[in-house]
Amino acid sequence: MDVTIRGGGVFGLVIGWECARRGARVRLIERHAIAAGASGGVVGALAPHVPELWNTKKAFQLDSLLMAAEFWRGVEAASGLTSGFARTGRLQPVPLGGEALARSRRPCAETLWQGKAQWQVVEAAGDWAPASPSGLLVHDTLSALIHPSRACAALAAAFRAVGGDLVIGEAADSGAVIWATGAQGLADLSAAFGHPVGSGQKGQALALAFDAAGLPQLQADGLHIVPHGDGTVAVGSTSERSYADPRTTDHLLDRLHDRAVALVPVLAGAPVVARWAGIRPRAATRAPLLGPWPGRPGHFIANGGFKIGFGMAPKVAQTMADLVLEGRDQIPAGFRVTDALATMARPAA
Repeated sequence: MDVTIRGGGVFGLVIGWECARRGARVRLIERHAIAAGASGGVVGALAPHVPELWNTKKAFQLDSLLMAAEFWRGVEAASGLTSGFARTGRLQPVPLGGEALARSRRPCAETLWQGKAQWQVVEAAGDWAPASPSGLLVHDTLSALIHPSRACAALAAAFRAVGGDLVIGEAADSGAVIWATGAQGLADLSAAFGHPVGSGQKGQALALAFDAAGLPQLQADGLHIVPHGDGTVAVGSTSERSYADPRTTDHLLDRLHDRAVALVPVLAGAPVVARWAGIRPRAATRAPLLGPWPGRPGHFIANGGFKIGFGMAPKVAQTMADLVLEGRDQIPAGFRVTDALATMARPAA
């Protein structure tokens, strides 16, 4: 079967790899460069939702996180490149008065995470811990990390290694067409339907030269602090709905840096080695948009990764390949364009 994928971010790349790996003839067309948009960031936190109030989005994400180690091993074996994937867990501060709630989530995690990862409350200790008003931290072992740009480079090489045709520029479509075109794709969909299904949201992040490889990622005060295996620590990110320049970093990133150092003083003095800004595709449903493009037979959508695109990517690849190549529709409720349209059409409460 012929498949054309438009978009060289993480969704386009993982779907291209999965379809080509299954024997399809796949052409991936990227107008600018691999990971030119949101997938070229520096953070790469693959963190689960809280293990309670379970829903289809959380279940989909759990499946993807549990698939991730084997998925990225396959990409690395085919490409000969590292993705930066590692399951090193996460530490989060427990607020004052929050100990009982934090501890109550442990049995929920044991059940919902199928015994494959743990959620526990531990004493805050050592330099690599976020400031905690209670002196306690939640430690989960499900969270993982990945190096976004390296992962995309590995995917592109793996895709080519199994016969995929990767075009930088423009080329003709052939067969089924999967649109994985990020924030611009959401704008195009909104224009096509005359109603917003999502929008781009700016994020800024940075990387510090500080070697904490192998330690857990930290999440506190709305920040992810992620120690990569290359001797850098990524910090992100801002979430900006209004902005003058989508690609420029500014004082908001400086504030984010200051907050990170206040949370983890051991980072003080670590040189900034990268500053990044980009537009992330945020669907109205806050879940990925997957499935057929309504009214366009043979066209499909994979968009809306926003902050969880890399964490969702292995399951997105499987789900879209099942749909396009085998006709098996296993897209969860709330993940379709029609769901996003319905969400935006609802009157405000």
